[in-house]
Amino acid sequence: MSSSNKYTGSSDYIASPELLQIVNVALSLERPLLIKGEPGTGKTLLATSVAKALGKRLIRWTIKSTTKAQDGLYLYDTVARLNDSRFGDRDVRDISQYIKMGKIGEAFSSAEQVVLLIDEVDKADIEFPNDLLAELDEMSFFVPETKEMVVAKQRPMVIITSNNEKELPDAFLRRCIFHFIDFPEVALMKTILAVHFPDLDERMAKLALETFYAIRQLPALRKKPATSELIDWIKAMIHGGMDPRKLTPATLKETPYLGTLIKKEQDLVRLRS
Repeated sequence: MSSSNKYTGSSDYIASPELLQIVNVALSLERPLLIKGEPGTGKTLLATSVAKALGKRLIRWTIKSTTKAQDGLYLYDTVARLNDSRFGDRDVRDISQYIKMGKIGEAFSSAEQVVLLIDEVDKADIEFPNDLLAELDEMSFFVPETKEMVVAKQRPMVIITSNNEKELPDAFLRRCIFHFIDFPEVALMKTILAVHFPDLDERMAKLALETFYAIRQLPALRKKPATSELIDWIKAMIHGGMDPRKLTPATLKETPYLGTLIKKEQDLVRLRS
């Protein structure tokens, strides 16, 4: 792997040494990289960072519960063709004009290598990952309407994220390089905060982290606050002119702007009781 294709992180994303290593393993082996971890731990942002660091275009395919594997390959606009055959002046025999590439098709068709993010793969049906096995393995797919094979001009760097909402099929897992992003320890979180808030008052940073981790350690929280909530909370305190001396982990129920940290009613009740 050349140095130009080695991921060393980016200025706006702090990656652990283990994460840097596994990204480069996936690059070297040309395998999809499956990333799991708590919501808010930077899984999606990793793809943005990799694309930025390597100078590649990012193509993002956000998966929903209704998404089908076919959506990522191509779409055949039969309605437009029907309308043109009835009311238009196009030659509807040319079916290729009604074929639109999906995100995978777009990545395969790119003359330059891209980073393809398949975001939240576990949102879709359980068979969805298996339906992509051949295409991601062979880097090609067939379009029967035009009898053409779409073959990747440059093999994309594929990053797949999952929030562990569903178990993924073993056949799919075998084809991926896997990494679980652990929740950052205090030292790493300080570094992350320094990227987002280079001029943050030291006392506010210290007390904010103490309060944040104290809340995360409370038993039976239905949704623990994550990095994104911590960043929003600090932004709220800055915009609100919060005096750092008034912030203390000793009185969690008096935590200011609690709605930026806690997103479940049951957790708010527990914290304030």
